[in-house]
Amino acid sequence: MTYPDLYILRHGQTEWNAQERMQGWLNSPLTPKGKADAARQGEILQTLDLNGFDFWCSPSGRAVQTAGIACPMAESIHTDIRLREIGVGDWAGRLRSELPMPGGPDPYMAQYEIAPNGEGLDAVSRRAAAFLAELKGPAVLITHGITSRAIRNIVIGPDALANPSVHGGQGCVYSLSGGVQEMLI
Repeated sequence: MTYPDLYILRHGQTEWNAQERMQGWLNSPLTPKGKADAARQGEILQTLDLNGFDFWCSPSGRAVQTAGIACPMAESIHTDIRLREIGVGDWAGRLRSELPMPGGPDPYMAQYEIAPNGEGLDAVSRRAAAFLAELKGPAVLITHGITSRAIRNIVIGPDALANPSVHGGQGCVYSLSGGVQEMLI
């Protein structure tokens, strides 16, 4: 499938990110660093030609707060629940250090799979794919770390995740165009 050009932003650092607390569908506000992350993303977006781009955002408070800082050029910003973060079920609000950490090549990602009553990575990928299938043209997406990974994997393929950033994209913008991903910093 061919996808339109996309720019993907992850929300800025939140209080719970700084505490290494699982957020999932819960929310915590941006930290001063998170506001600076969003402002940096706005500076990057200001250098791009966004004529004809729609702006789509997760309805989660941290993503909406980021969009408000990073996207003043947007005439309007639409929200779609399919852009929200992975649900972590019973682990929402818990410190990562309190939770079991599975083994394997990527224990951080595997932790999402074992969260009791969590959504799971396949479900995130299915809703991200459904969202992408309905896009009518190029878009700026303001979303979350795991949802961003799912979208980039769908559009670009596994190579998009080969060199993940330490913070999953906070403070940068991912450009997806013509089957190529570029991290704009």
